[in-house]
Amino acid sequence: MITSVLVANRGEIACRVFRTCRELGMSTVAVYSDADADALHVREADTAVRLPGAAPSETYLRGDLVVKAALAAGADAVHPGYGFLSENADFARQVSDAGLVWIGPPPEAIEAMASKTRAKELLGIAPLTDVTEADLPVLVKAAAGGGGRGMRIVRELDRLAGELAAASAEALSSFGDGEVFVEPYVENGRHVEVQLLCDTHGTAWALGTRDCSLQRRHQKVVEEAPAPGLPAALEASLLDTAVRAAKAVGYVGAGTVEFLVADGRAHFLEMNARLQVEHPVTEEAFGVDLVALQLAVAEGRALPPEPPAPRGHAIEARLYAEDPARAWAPQTGVLHLFEVPGEGRTVRLDTGYVSGDTIGVHYDPMLAKVIVHAPTRAEAVRKLAHALDRARIHGPVTNRDLLVASLRHPEFGDPGLLDTGFYDRNLDALTRPRSGEAYAAVAAALAEAAANRGRFGGGWRNLRSQDETRAYGDHEVRYRPTRDGGYEVTAPEGVRVVSAAPDRARLECGGVVRDFDVAAYGDGFVYAGPHRLTVRPRFADPREQTAPGSLLAPMPGTVVRVADGLAVGDRVAAGQPLLWLEAMKMEHRVIAPASGTLTALHAAPGRQVEVGALLAVVSDDATTEAAQEDQTV
Repeated sequence: MITSVLVANRGEIACRVFRTCRELGMSTVAVYSDADADALHVREADTAVRLPGAAPSETYLRGDLVVKAALAAGADAVHPGYGFLSENADFARQVSDAGLVWIGPPPEAIEAMASKTRAKELLGIAPLTDVTEADLPVLVKAAAGGGGRGMRIVRELDRLAGELAAASAEALSSFGDGEVFVEPYVENGRHVEVQLLCDTHGTAWALGTRDCSLQRRHQKVVEEAPAPGLPAALEASLLDTAVRAAKAVGYVGAGTVEFLVADGRAHFLEMNARLQVEHPVTEEAFGVDLVALQLAVAEGRALPPEPPAPRGHAIEARLYAEDPARAWAPQTGVLHLFEVPGEGRTVRLDTGYVSGDTIGVHYDPMLAKVIVHAPTRAEAVRKLAHALDRARIHGPVTNRDLLVASLRHPEFGDPGLLDTGFYDRNLDALTRPRSGEAYAAVAAALAEAAANRGRFGGGWRNLRSQDETRAYGDHEVRYRPTRDGGYEVTAPEGVRVVSAAPDRARLECGGVVRDFDVAAYGDGFVYAGPHRLTVRPRFADPREQTAPGSLLAPMPGTVVRVADGLAVGDRVAAGQPLLWLEAMKMEHRVIAPASGTLTALHAAPGRQVEVGALLAVVSDDATTEAAQEDQTV
């Protein structure tokens, strides 16, 4: 019997496994990097062991240190979670060689299926080697790991070599394995996968299908079970292929076989020899706990001959600290408030963060997975959109508004239109500012006025002064106090103040009464209802002005590469990649905004930068000539 489990992972992943362990009466052990010293998974574990350092390569990817931690804490089993070492056969052997129970598939099965190249060889699928124009577009992929890292679409042959190098570097950083390969890229297919669970007695369950077609940067954003609208014959074929693949390698434990479905045909992508991030939708659809079943299999217990029957529909959205309107740039900072209505009752929340936690730069920007279940797909989609819309998330920018707009988009409502090109087609429309922001600005201004009135007194006077003015982002609000202790809004027009307090304002806008909860934390933003408003100072600070052509860091992170041979004085072309930043497991290219001369370069590999830091300056020809003329005068 397993009595104590170390989870060789962090954040939401570790918290999820700990929850089941507690329910089963098992003690829990966390490992943590210095950057995670106060993380939720550390606080929730019974005991925790430090892995000195911050980078994954020196902490969570060090299998030898994780095994030592398990032994030091007295654990008798190791659960790898998903990501990091979860598909590392050598780590699985290290765990077993140390006398610990490995909660996962045999190392041989991991080796056969965890590498995408070897999995394809097993199924008789050869990767592309000599790529020609006729093969384009192609997809460069990391042989190990997942989550969209180490993956690049190549549409121009002369870019292949550079993308291979970039993908390899990203894969090595994320998974400790820089092997990459090339395969044909199937445009706008559906990403469908099958959940497997196998025991040591020869039983293999195929727990239905999942659709994971809504993706950004090849990483899943919305997942659901079952995959809607699949023809019965195709679905049966997917389930049969997944089971055959598992039995062919003697698979044990939880795993997933992924396919790309296009034109009524299924193309094998990979087998993930681990639990998947999106496993909760299968749990909700089948009424099972996959982590509990993993633990039972690891203890040698047999699964029932047949899996339970599915019921209803489950859907999950991944809530990320990122800005979809700015190339999905990851965001950092204090998460002042994080509340999802219905949590623990009608809504399941799997998260590694709570109110007051800080989102750092070292790891994946996912805050949480929000999961709901309902009798039908339409009901589940509506329920999830409503929960996300009413969530209170104060802090860094998130993709919450994008998720709500996606779930309510007509294309998403029709399973026949689902495919991986959803965001390519619709991103601009989905990232437009949501309606009501001007009214939220009014609420923010009145809440501040009410707070100031409480602190400093004051109010209506016989000799009325000019209107008070407050500005938030693109919105300017003008108002004045009234004789009855209230406020009159003079801009924008058409707003009547019903009531105003330091934390709440009720407004009548176009005959409709709207309530706004208002909060401020001194971080330069005000949160009014679902809106995050930038406080605009009354007077601009001249120190904040930057020279034309300045390239500023779009996110906090580390400079991982600078273009080969790049130096001050070089001519650069518009769109030319100059350097690469890495933050939160994502790599971001910084490109020349226009053709011109590189007149400053402040970036160097290994340098850590804050958001807004000056990285380089590209001066256009006119600016450069003017500067040269000034120097000769």
